[in-house]
Amino acid sequence: MENNEKEVLFSVSHLKKYFQVGNHATLKAVDDVSFEIYKGETLGMVGESGCGKTTCGRTCIGLYDKTDGQVLYKGTDVHALNGKERFAFKKQVQMVFQDPYGSLDPRMTVADIIGEGIDIHHLAKNKKERQEMIYKYLELVGLNREHANRFVHEFSGGQRQRIGIARALAVQPEFIVLDEPISALDVSIQAQIVNLLVDLQKKMGLTYLFIAHDLSVVKHISDRIGVMYLGRMVELADSYELTTHPVHPYTKSLISAIPIADPKIARTSKRIVLEGDVPSPLNPPSGCRFRTRCPYATEQCAQEVPEFREISPGHYAACHNLDKVQ
Repeated sequence: MENNEKEVLFSVSHLKKYFQVGNHATLKAVDDVSFEIYKGETLGMVGESGCGKTTCGRTCIGLYDKTDGQVLYKGTDVHALNGKERFAFKKQVQMVFQDPYGSLDPRMTVADIIGEGIDIHHLAKNKKERQEMIYKYLELVGLNREHANRFVHEFSGGQRQRIGIARALAVQPEFIVLDEPISALDVSIQAQIVNLLVDLQKKMGLTYLFIAHDLSVVKHISDRIGVMYLGRMVELADSYELTTHPVHPYTKSLISAIPIADPKIARTSKRIVLEGDVPSPLNPPSGCRFRTRCPYATEQCAQEVPEFREISPGHYAACHNLDKVQ
């Protein structure tokens, strides 16, 4: 099915989110980002720490007010919702946070953590139905009924993240922002959580925005991938297309860093190492923000911001020198 035949759940246009830091400094965390998320898909968002992935995700669902631009959810402006509309939107959209140790209240039992959303949105007719719903979501994420009356300090990191996922599912959402949901977990647990998320998506028809800095994980779970660098989207394409035919020099560098299991292929593959550090987001380079680390940078890159444009069907990139990139 072509993208234009799919139902657009989120439409993000020229989104900006700036923070005032101190008296005169402005942090441009998200600066003119545009993309769409289709119903039932997983859109992966990758980039180095501090590139604006999390801020973008939170601004999309209204946890942060936008500075400029527009976010539409099923055609409705997210940042113009009020009263009942906003209350209904919060049920449709949920978030799983990065830190399973900091995002769960240590004073609440697991049953109360999962049941809180059920209570707020009046999803259970009585206490018995509420309890059955809590048990249902615990079992859905691979935990037992006996876990309901325990406190979160009694659980491992992987189990805590499962509780966080159960909390998000309890209000029966349509869309979930997964903010680096596995980065704080042991490698052995990461695959379990990723597989759980894939299974839940199939069972419940969920749509995900999967934010991470590990491209190998994002490649596995995502239908499409967007690459961010210093507050801007530099490339967006189908997962297979992006990982096999990247066109932006930053994306090529990220993909070259993915470990390859086959030693013969690994020996012949070339790692693209970027020069220098990521510039300060408080004082980003003029023109293309990647130019200070790009081997193809020209004077045009310093003068003009590259347009984020479609270079082939469904494949977008922002670079002045795509014809030179190898």
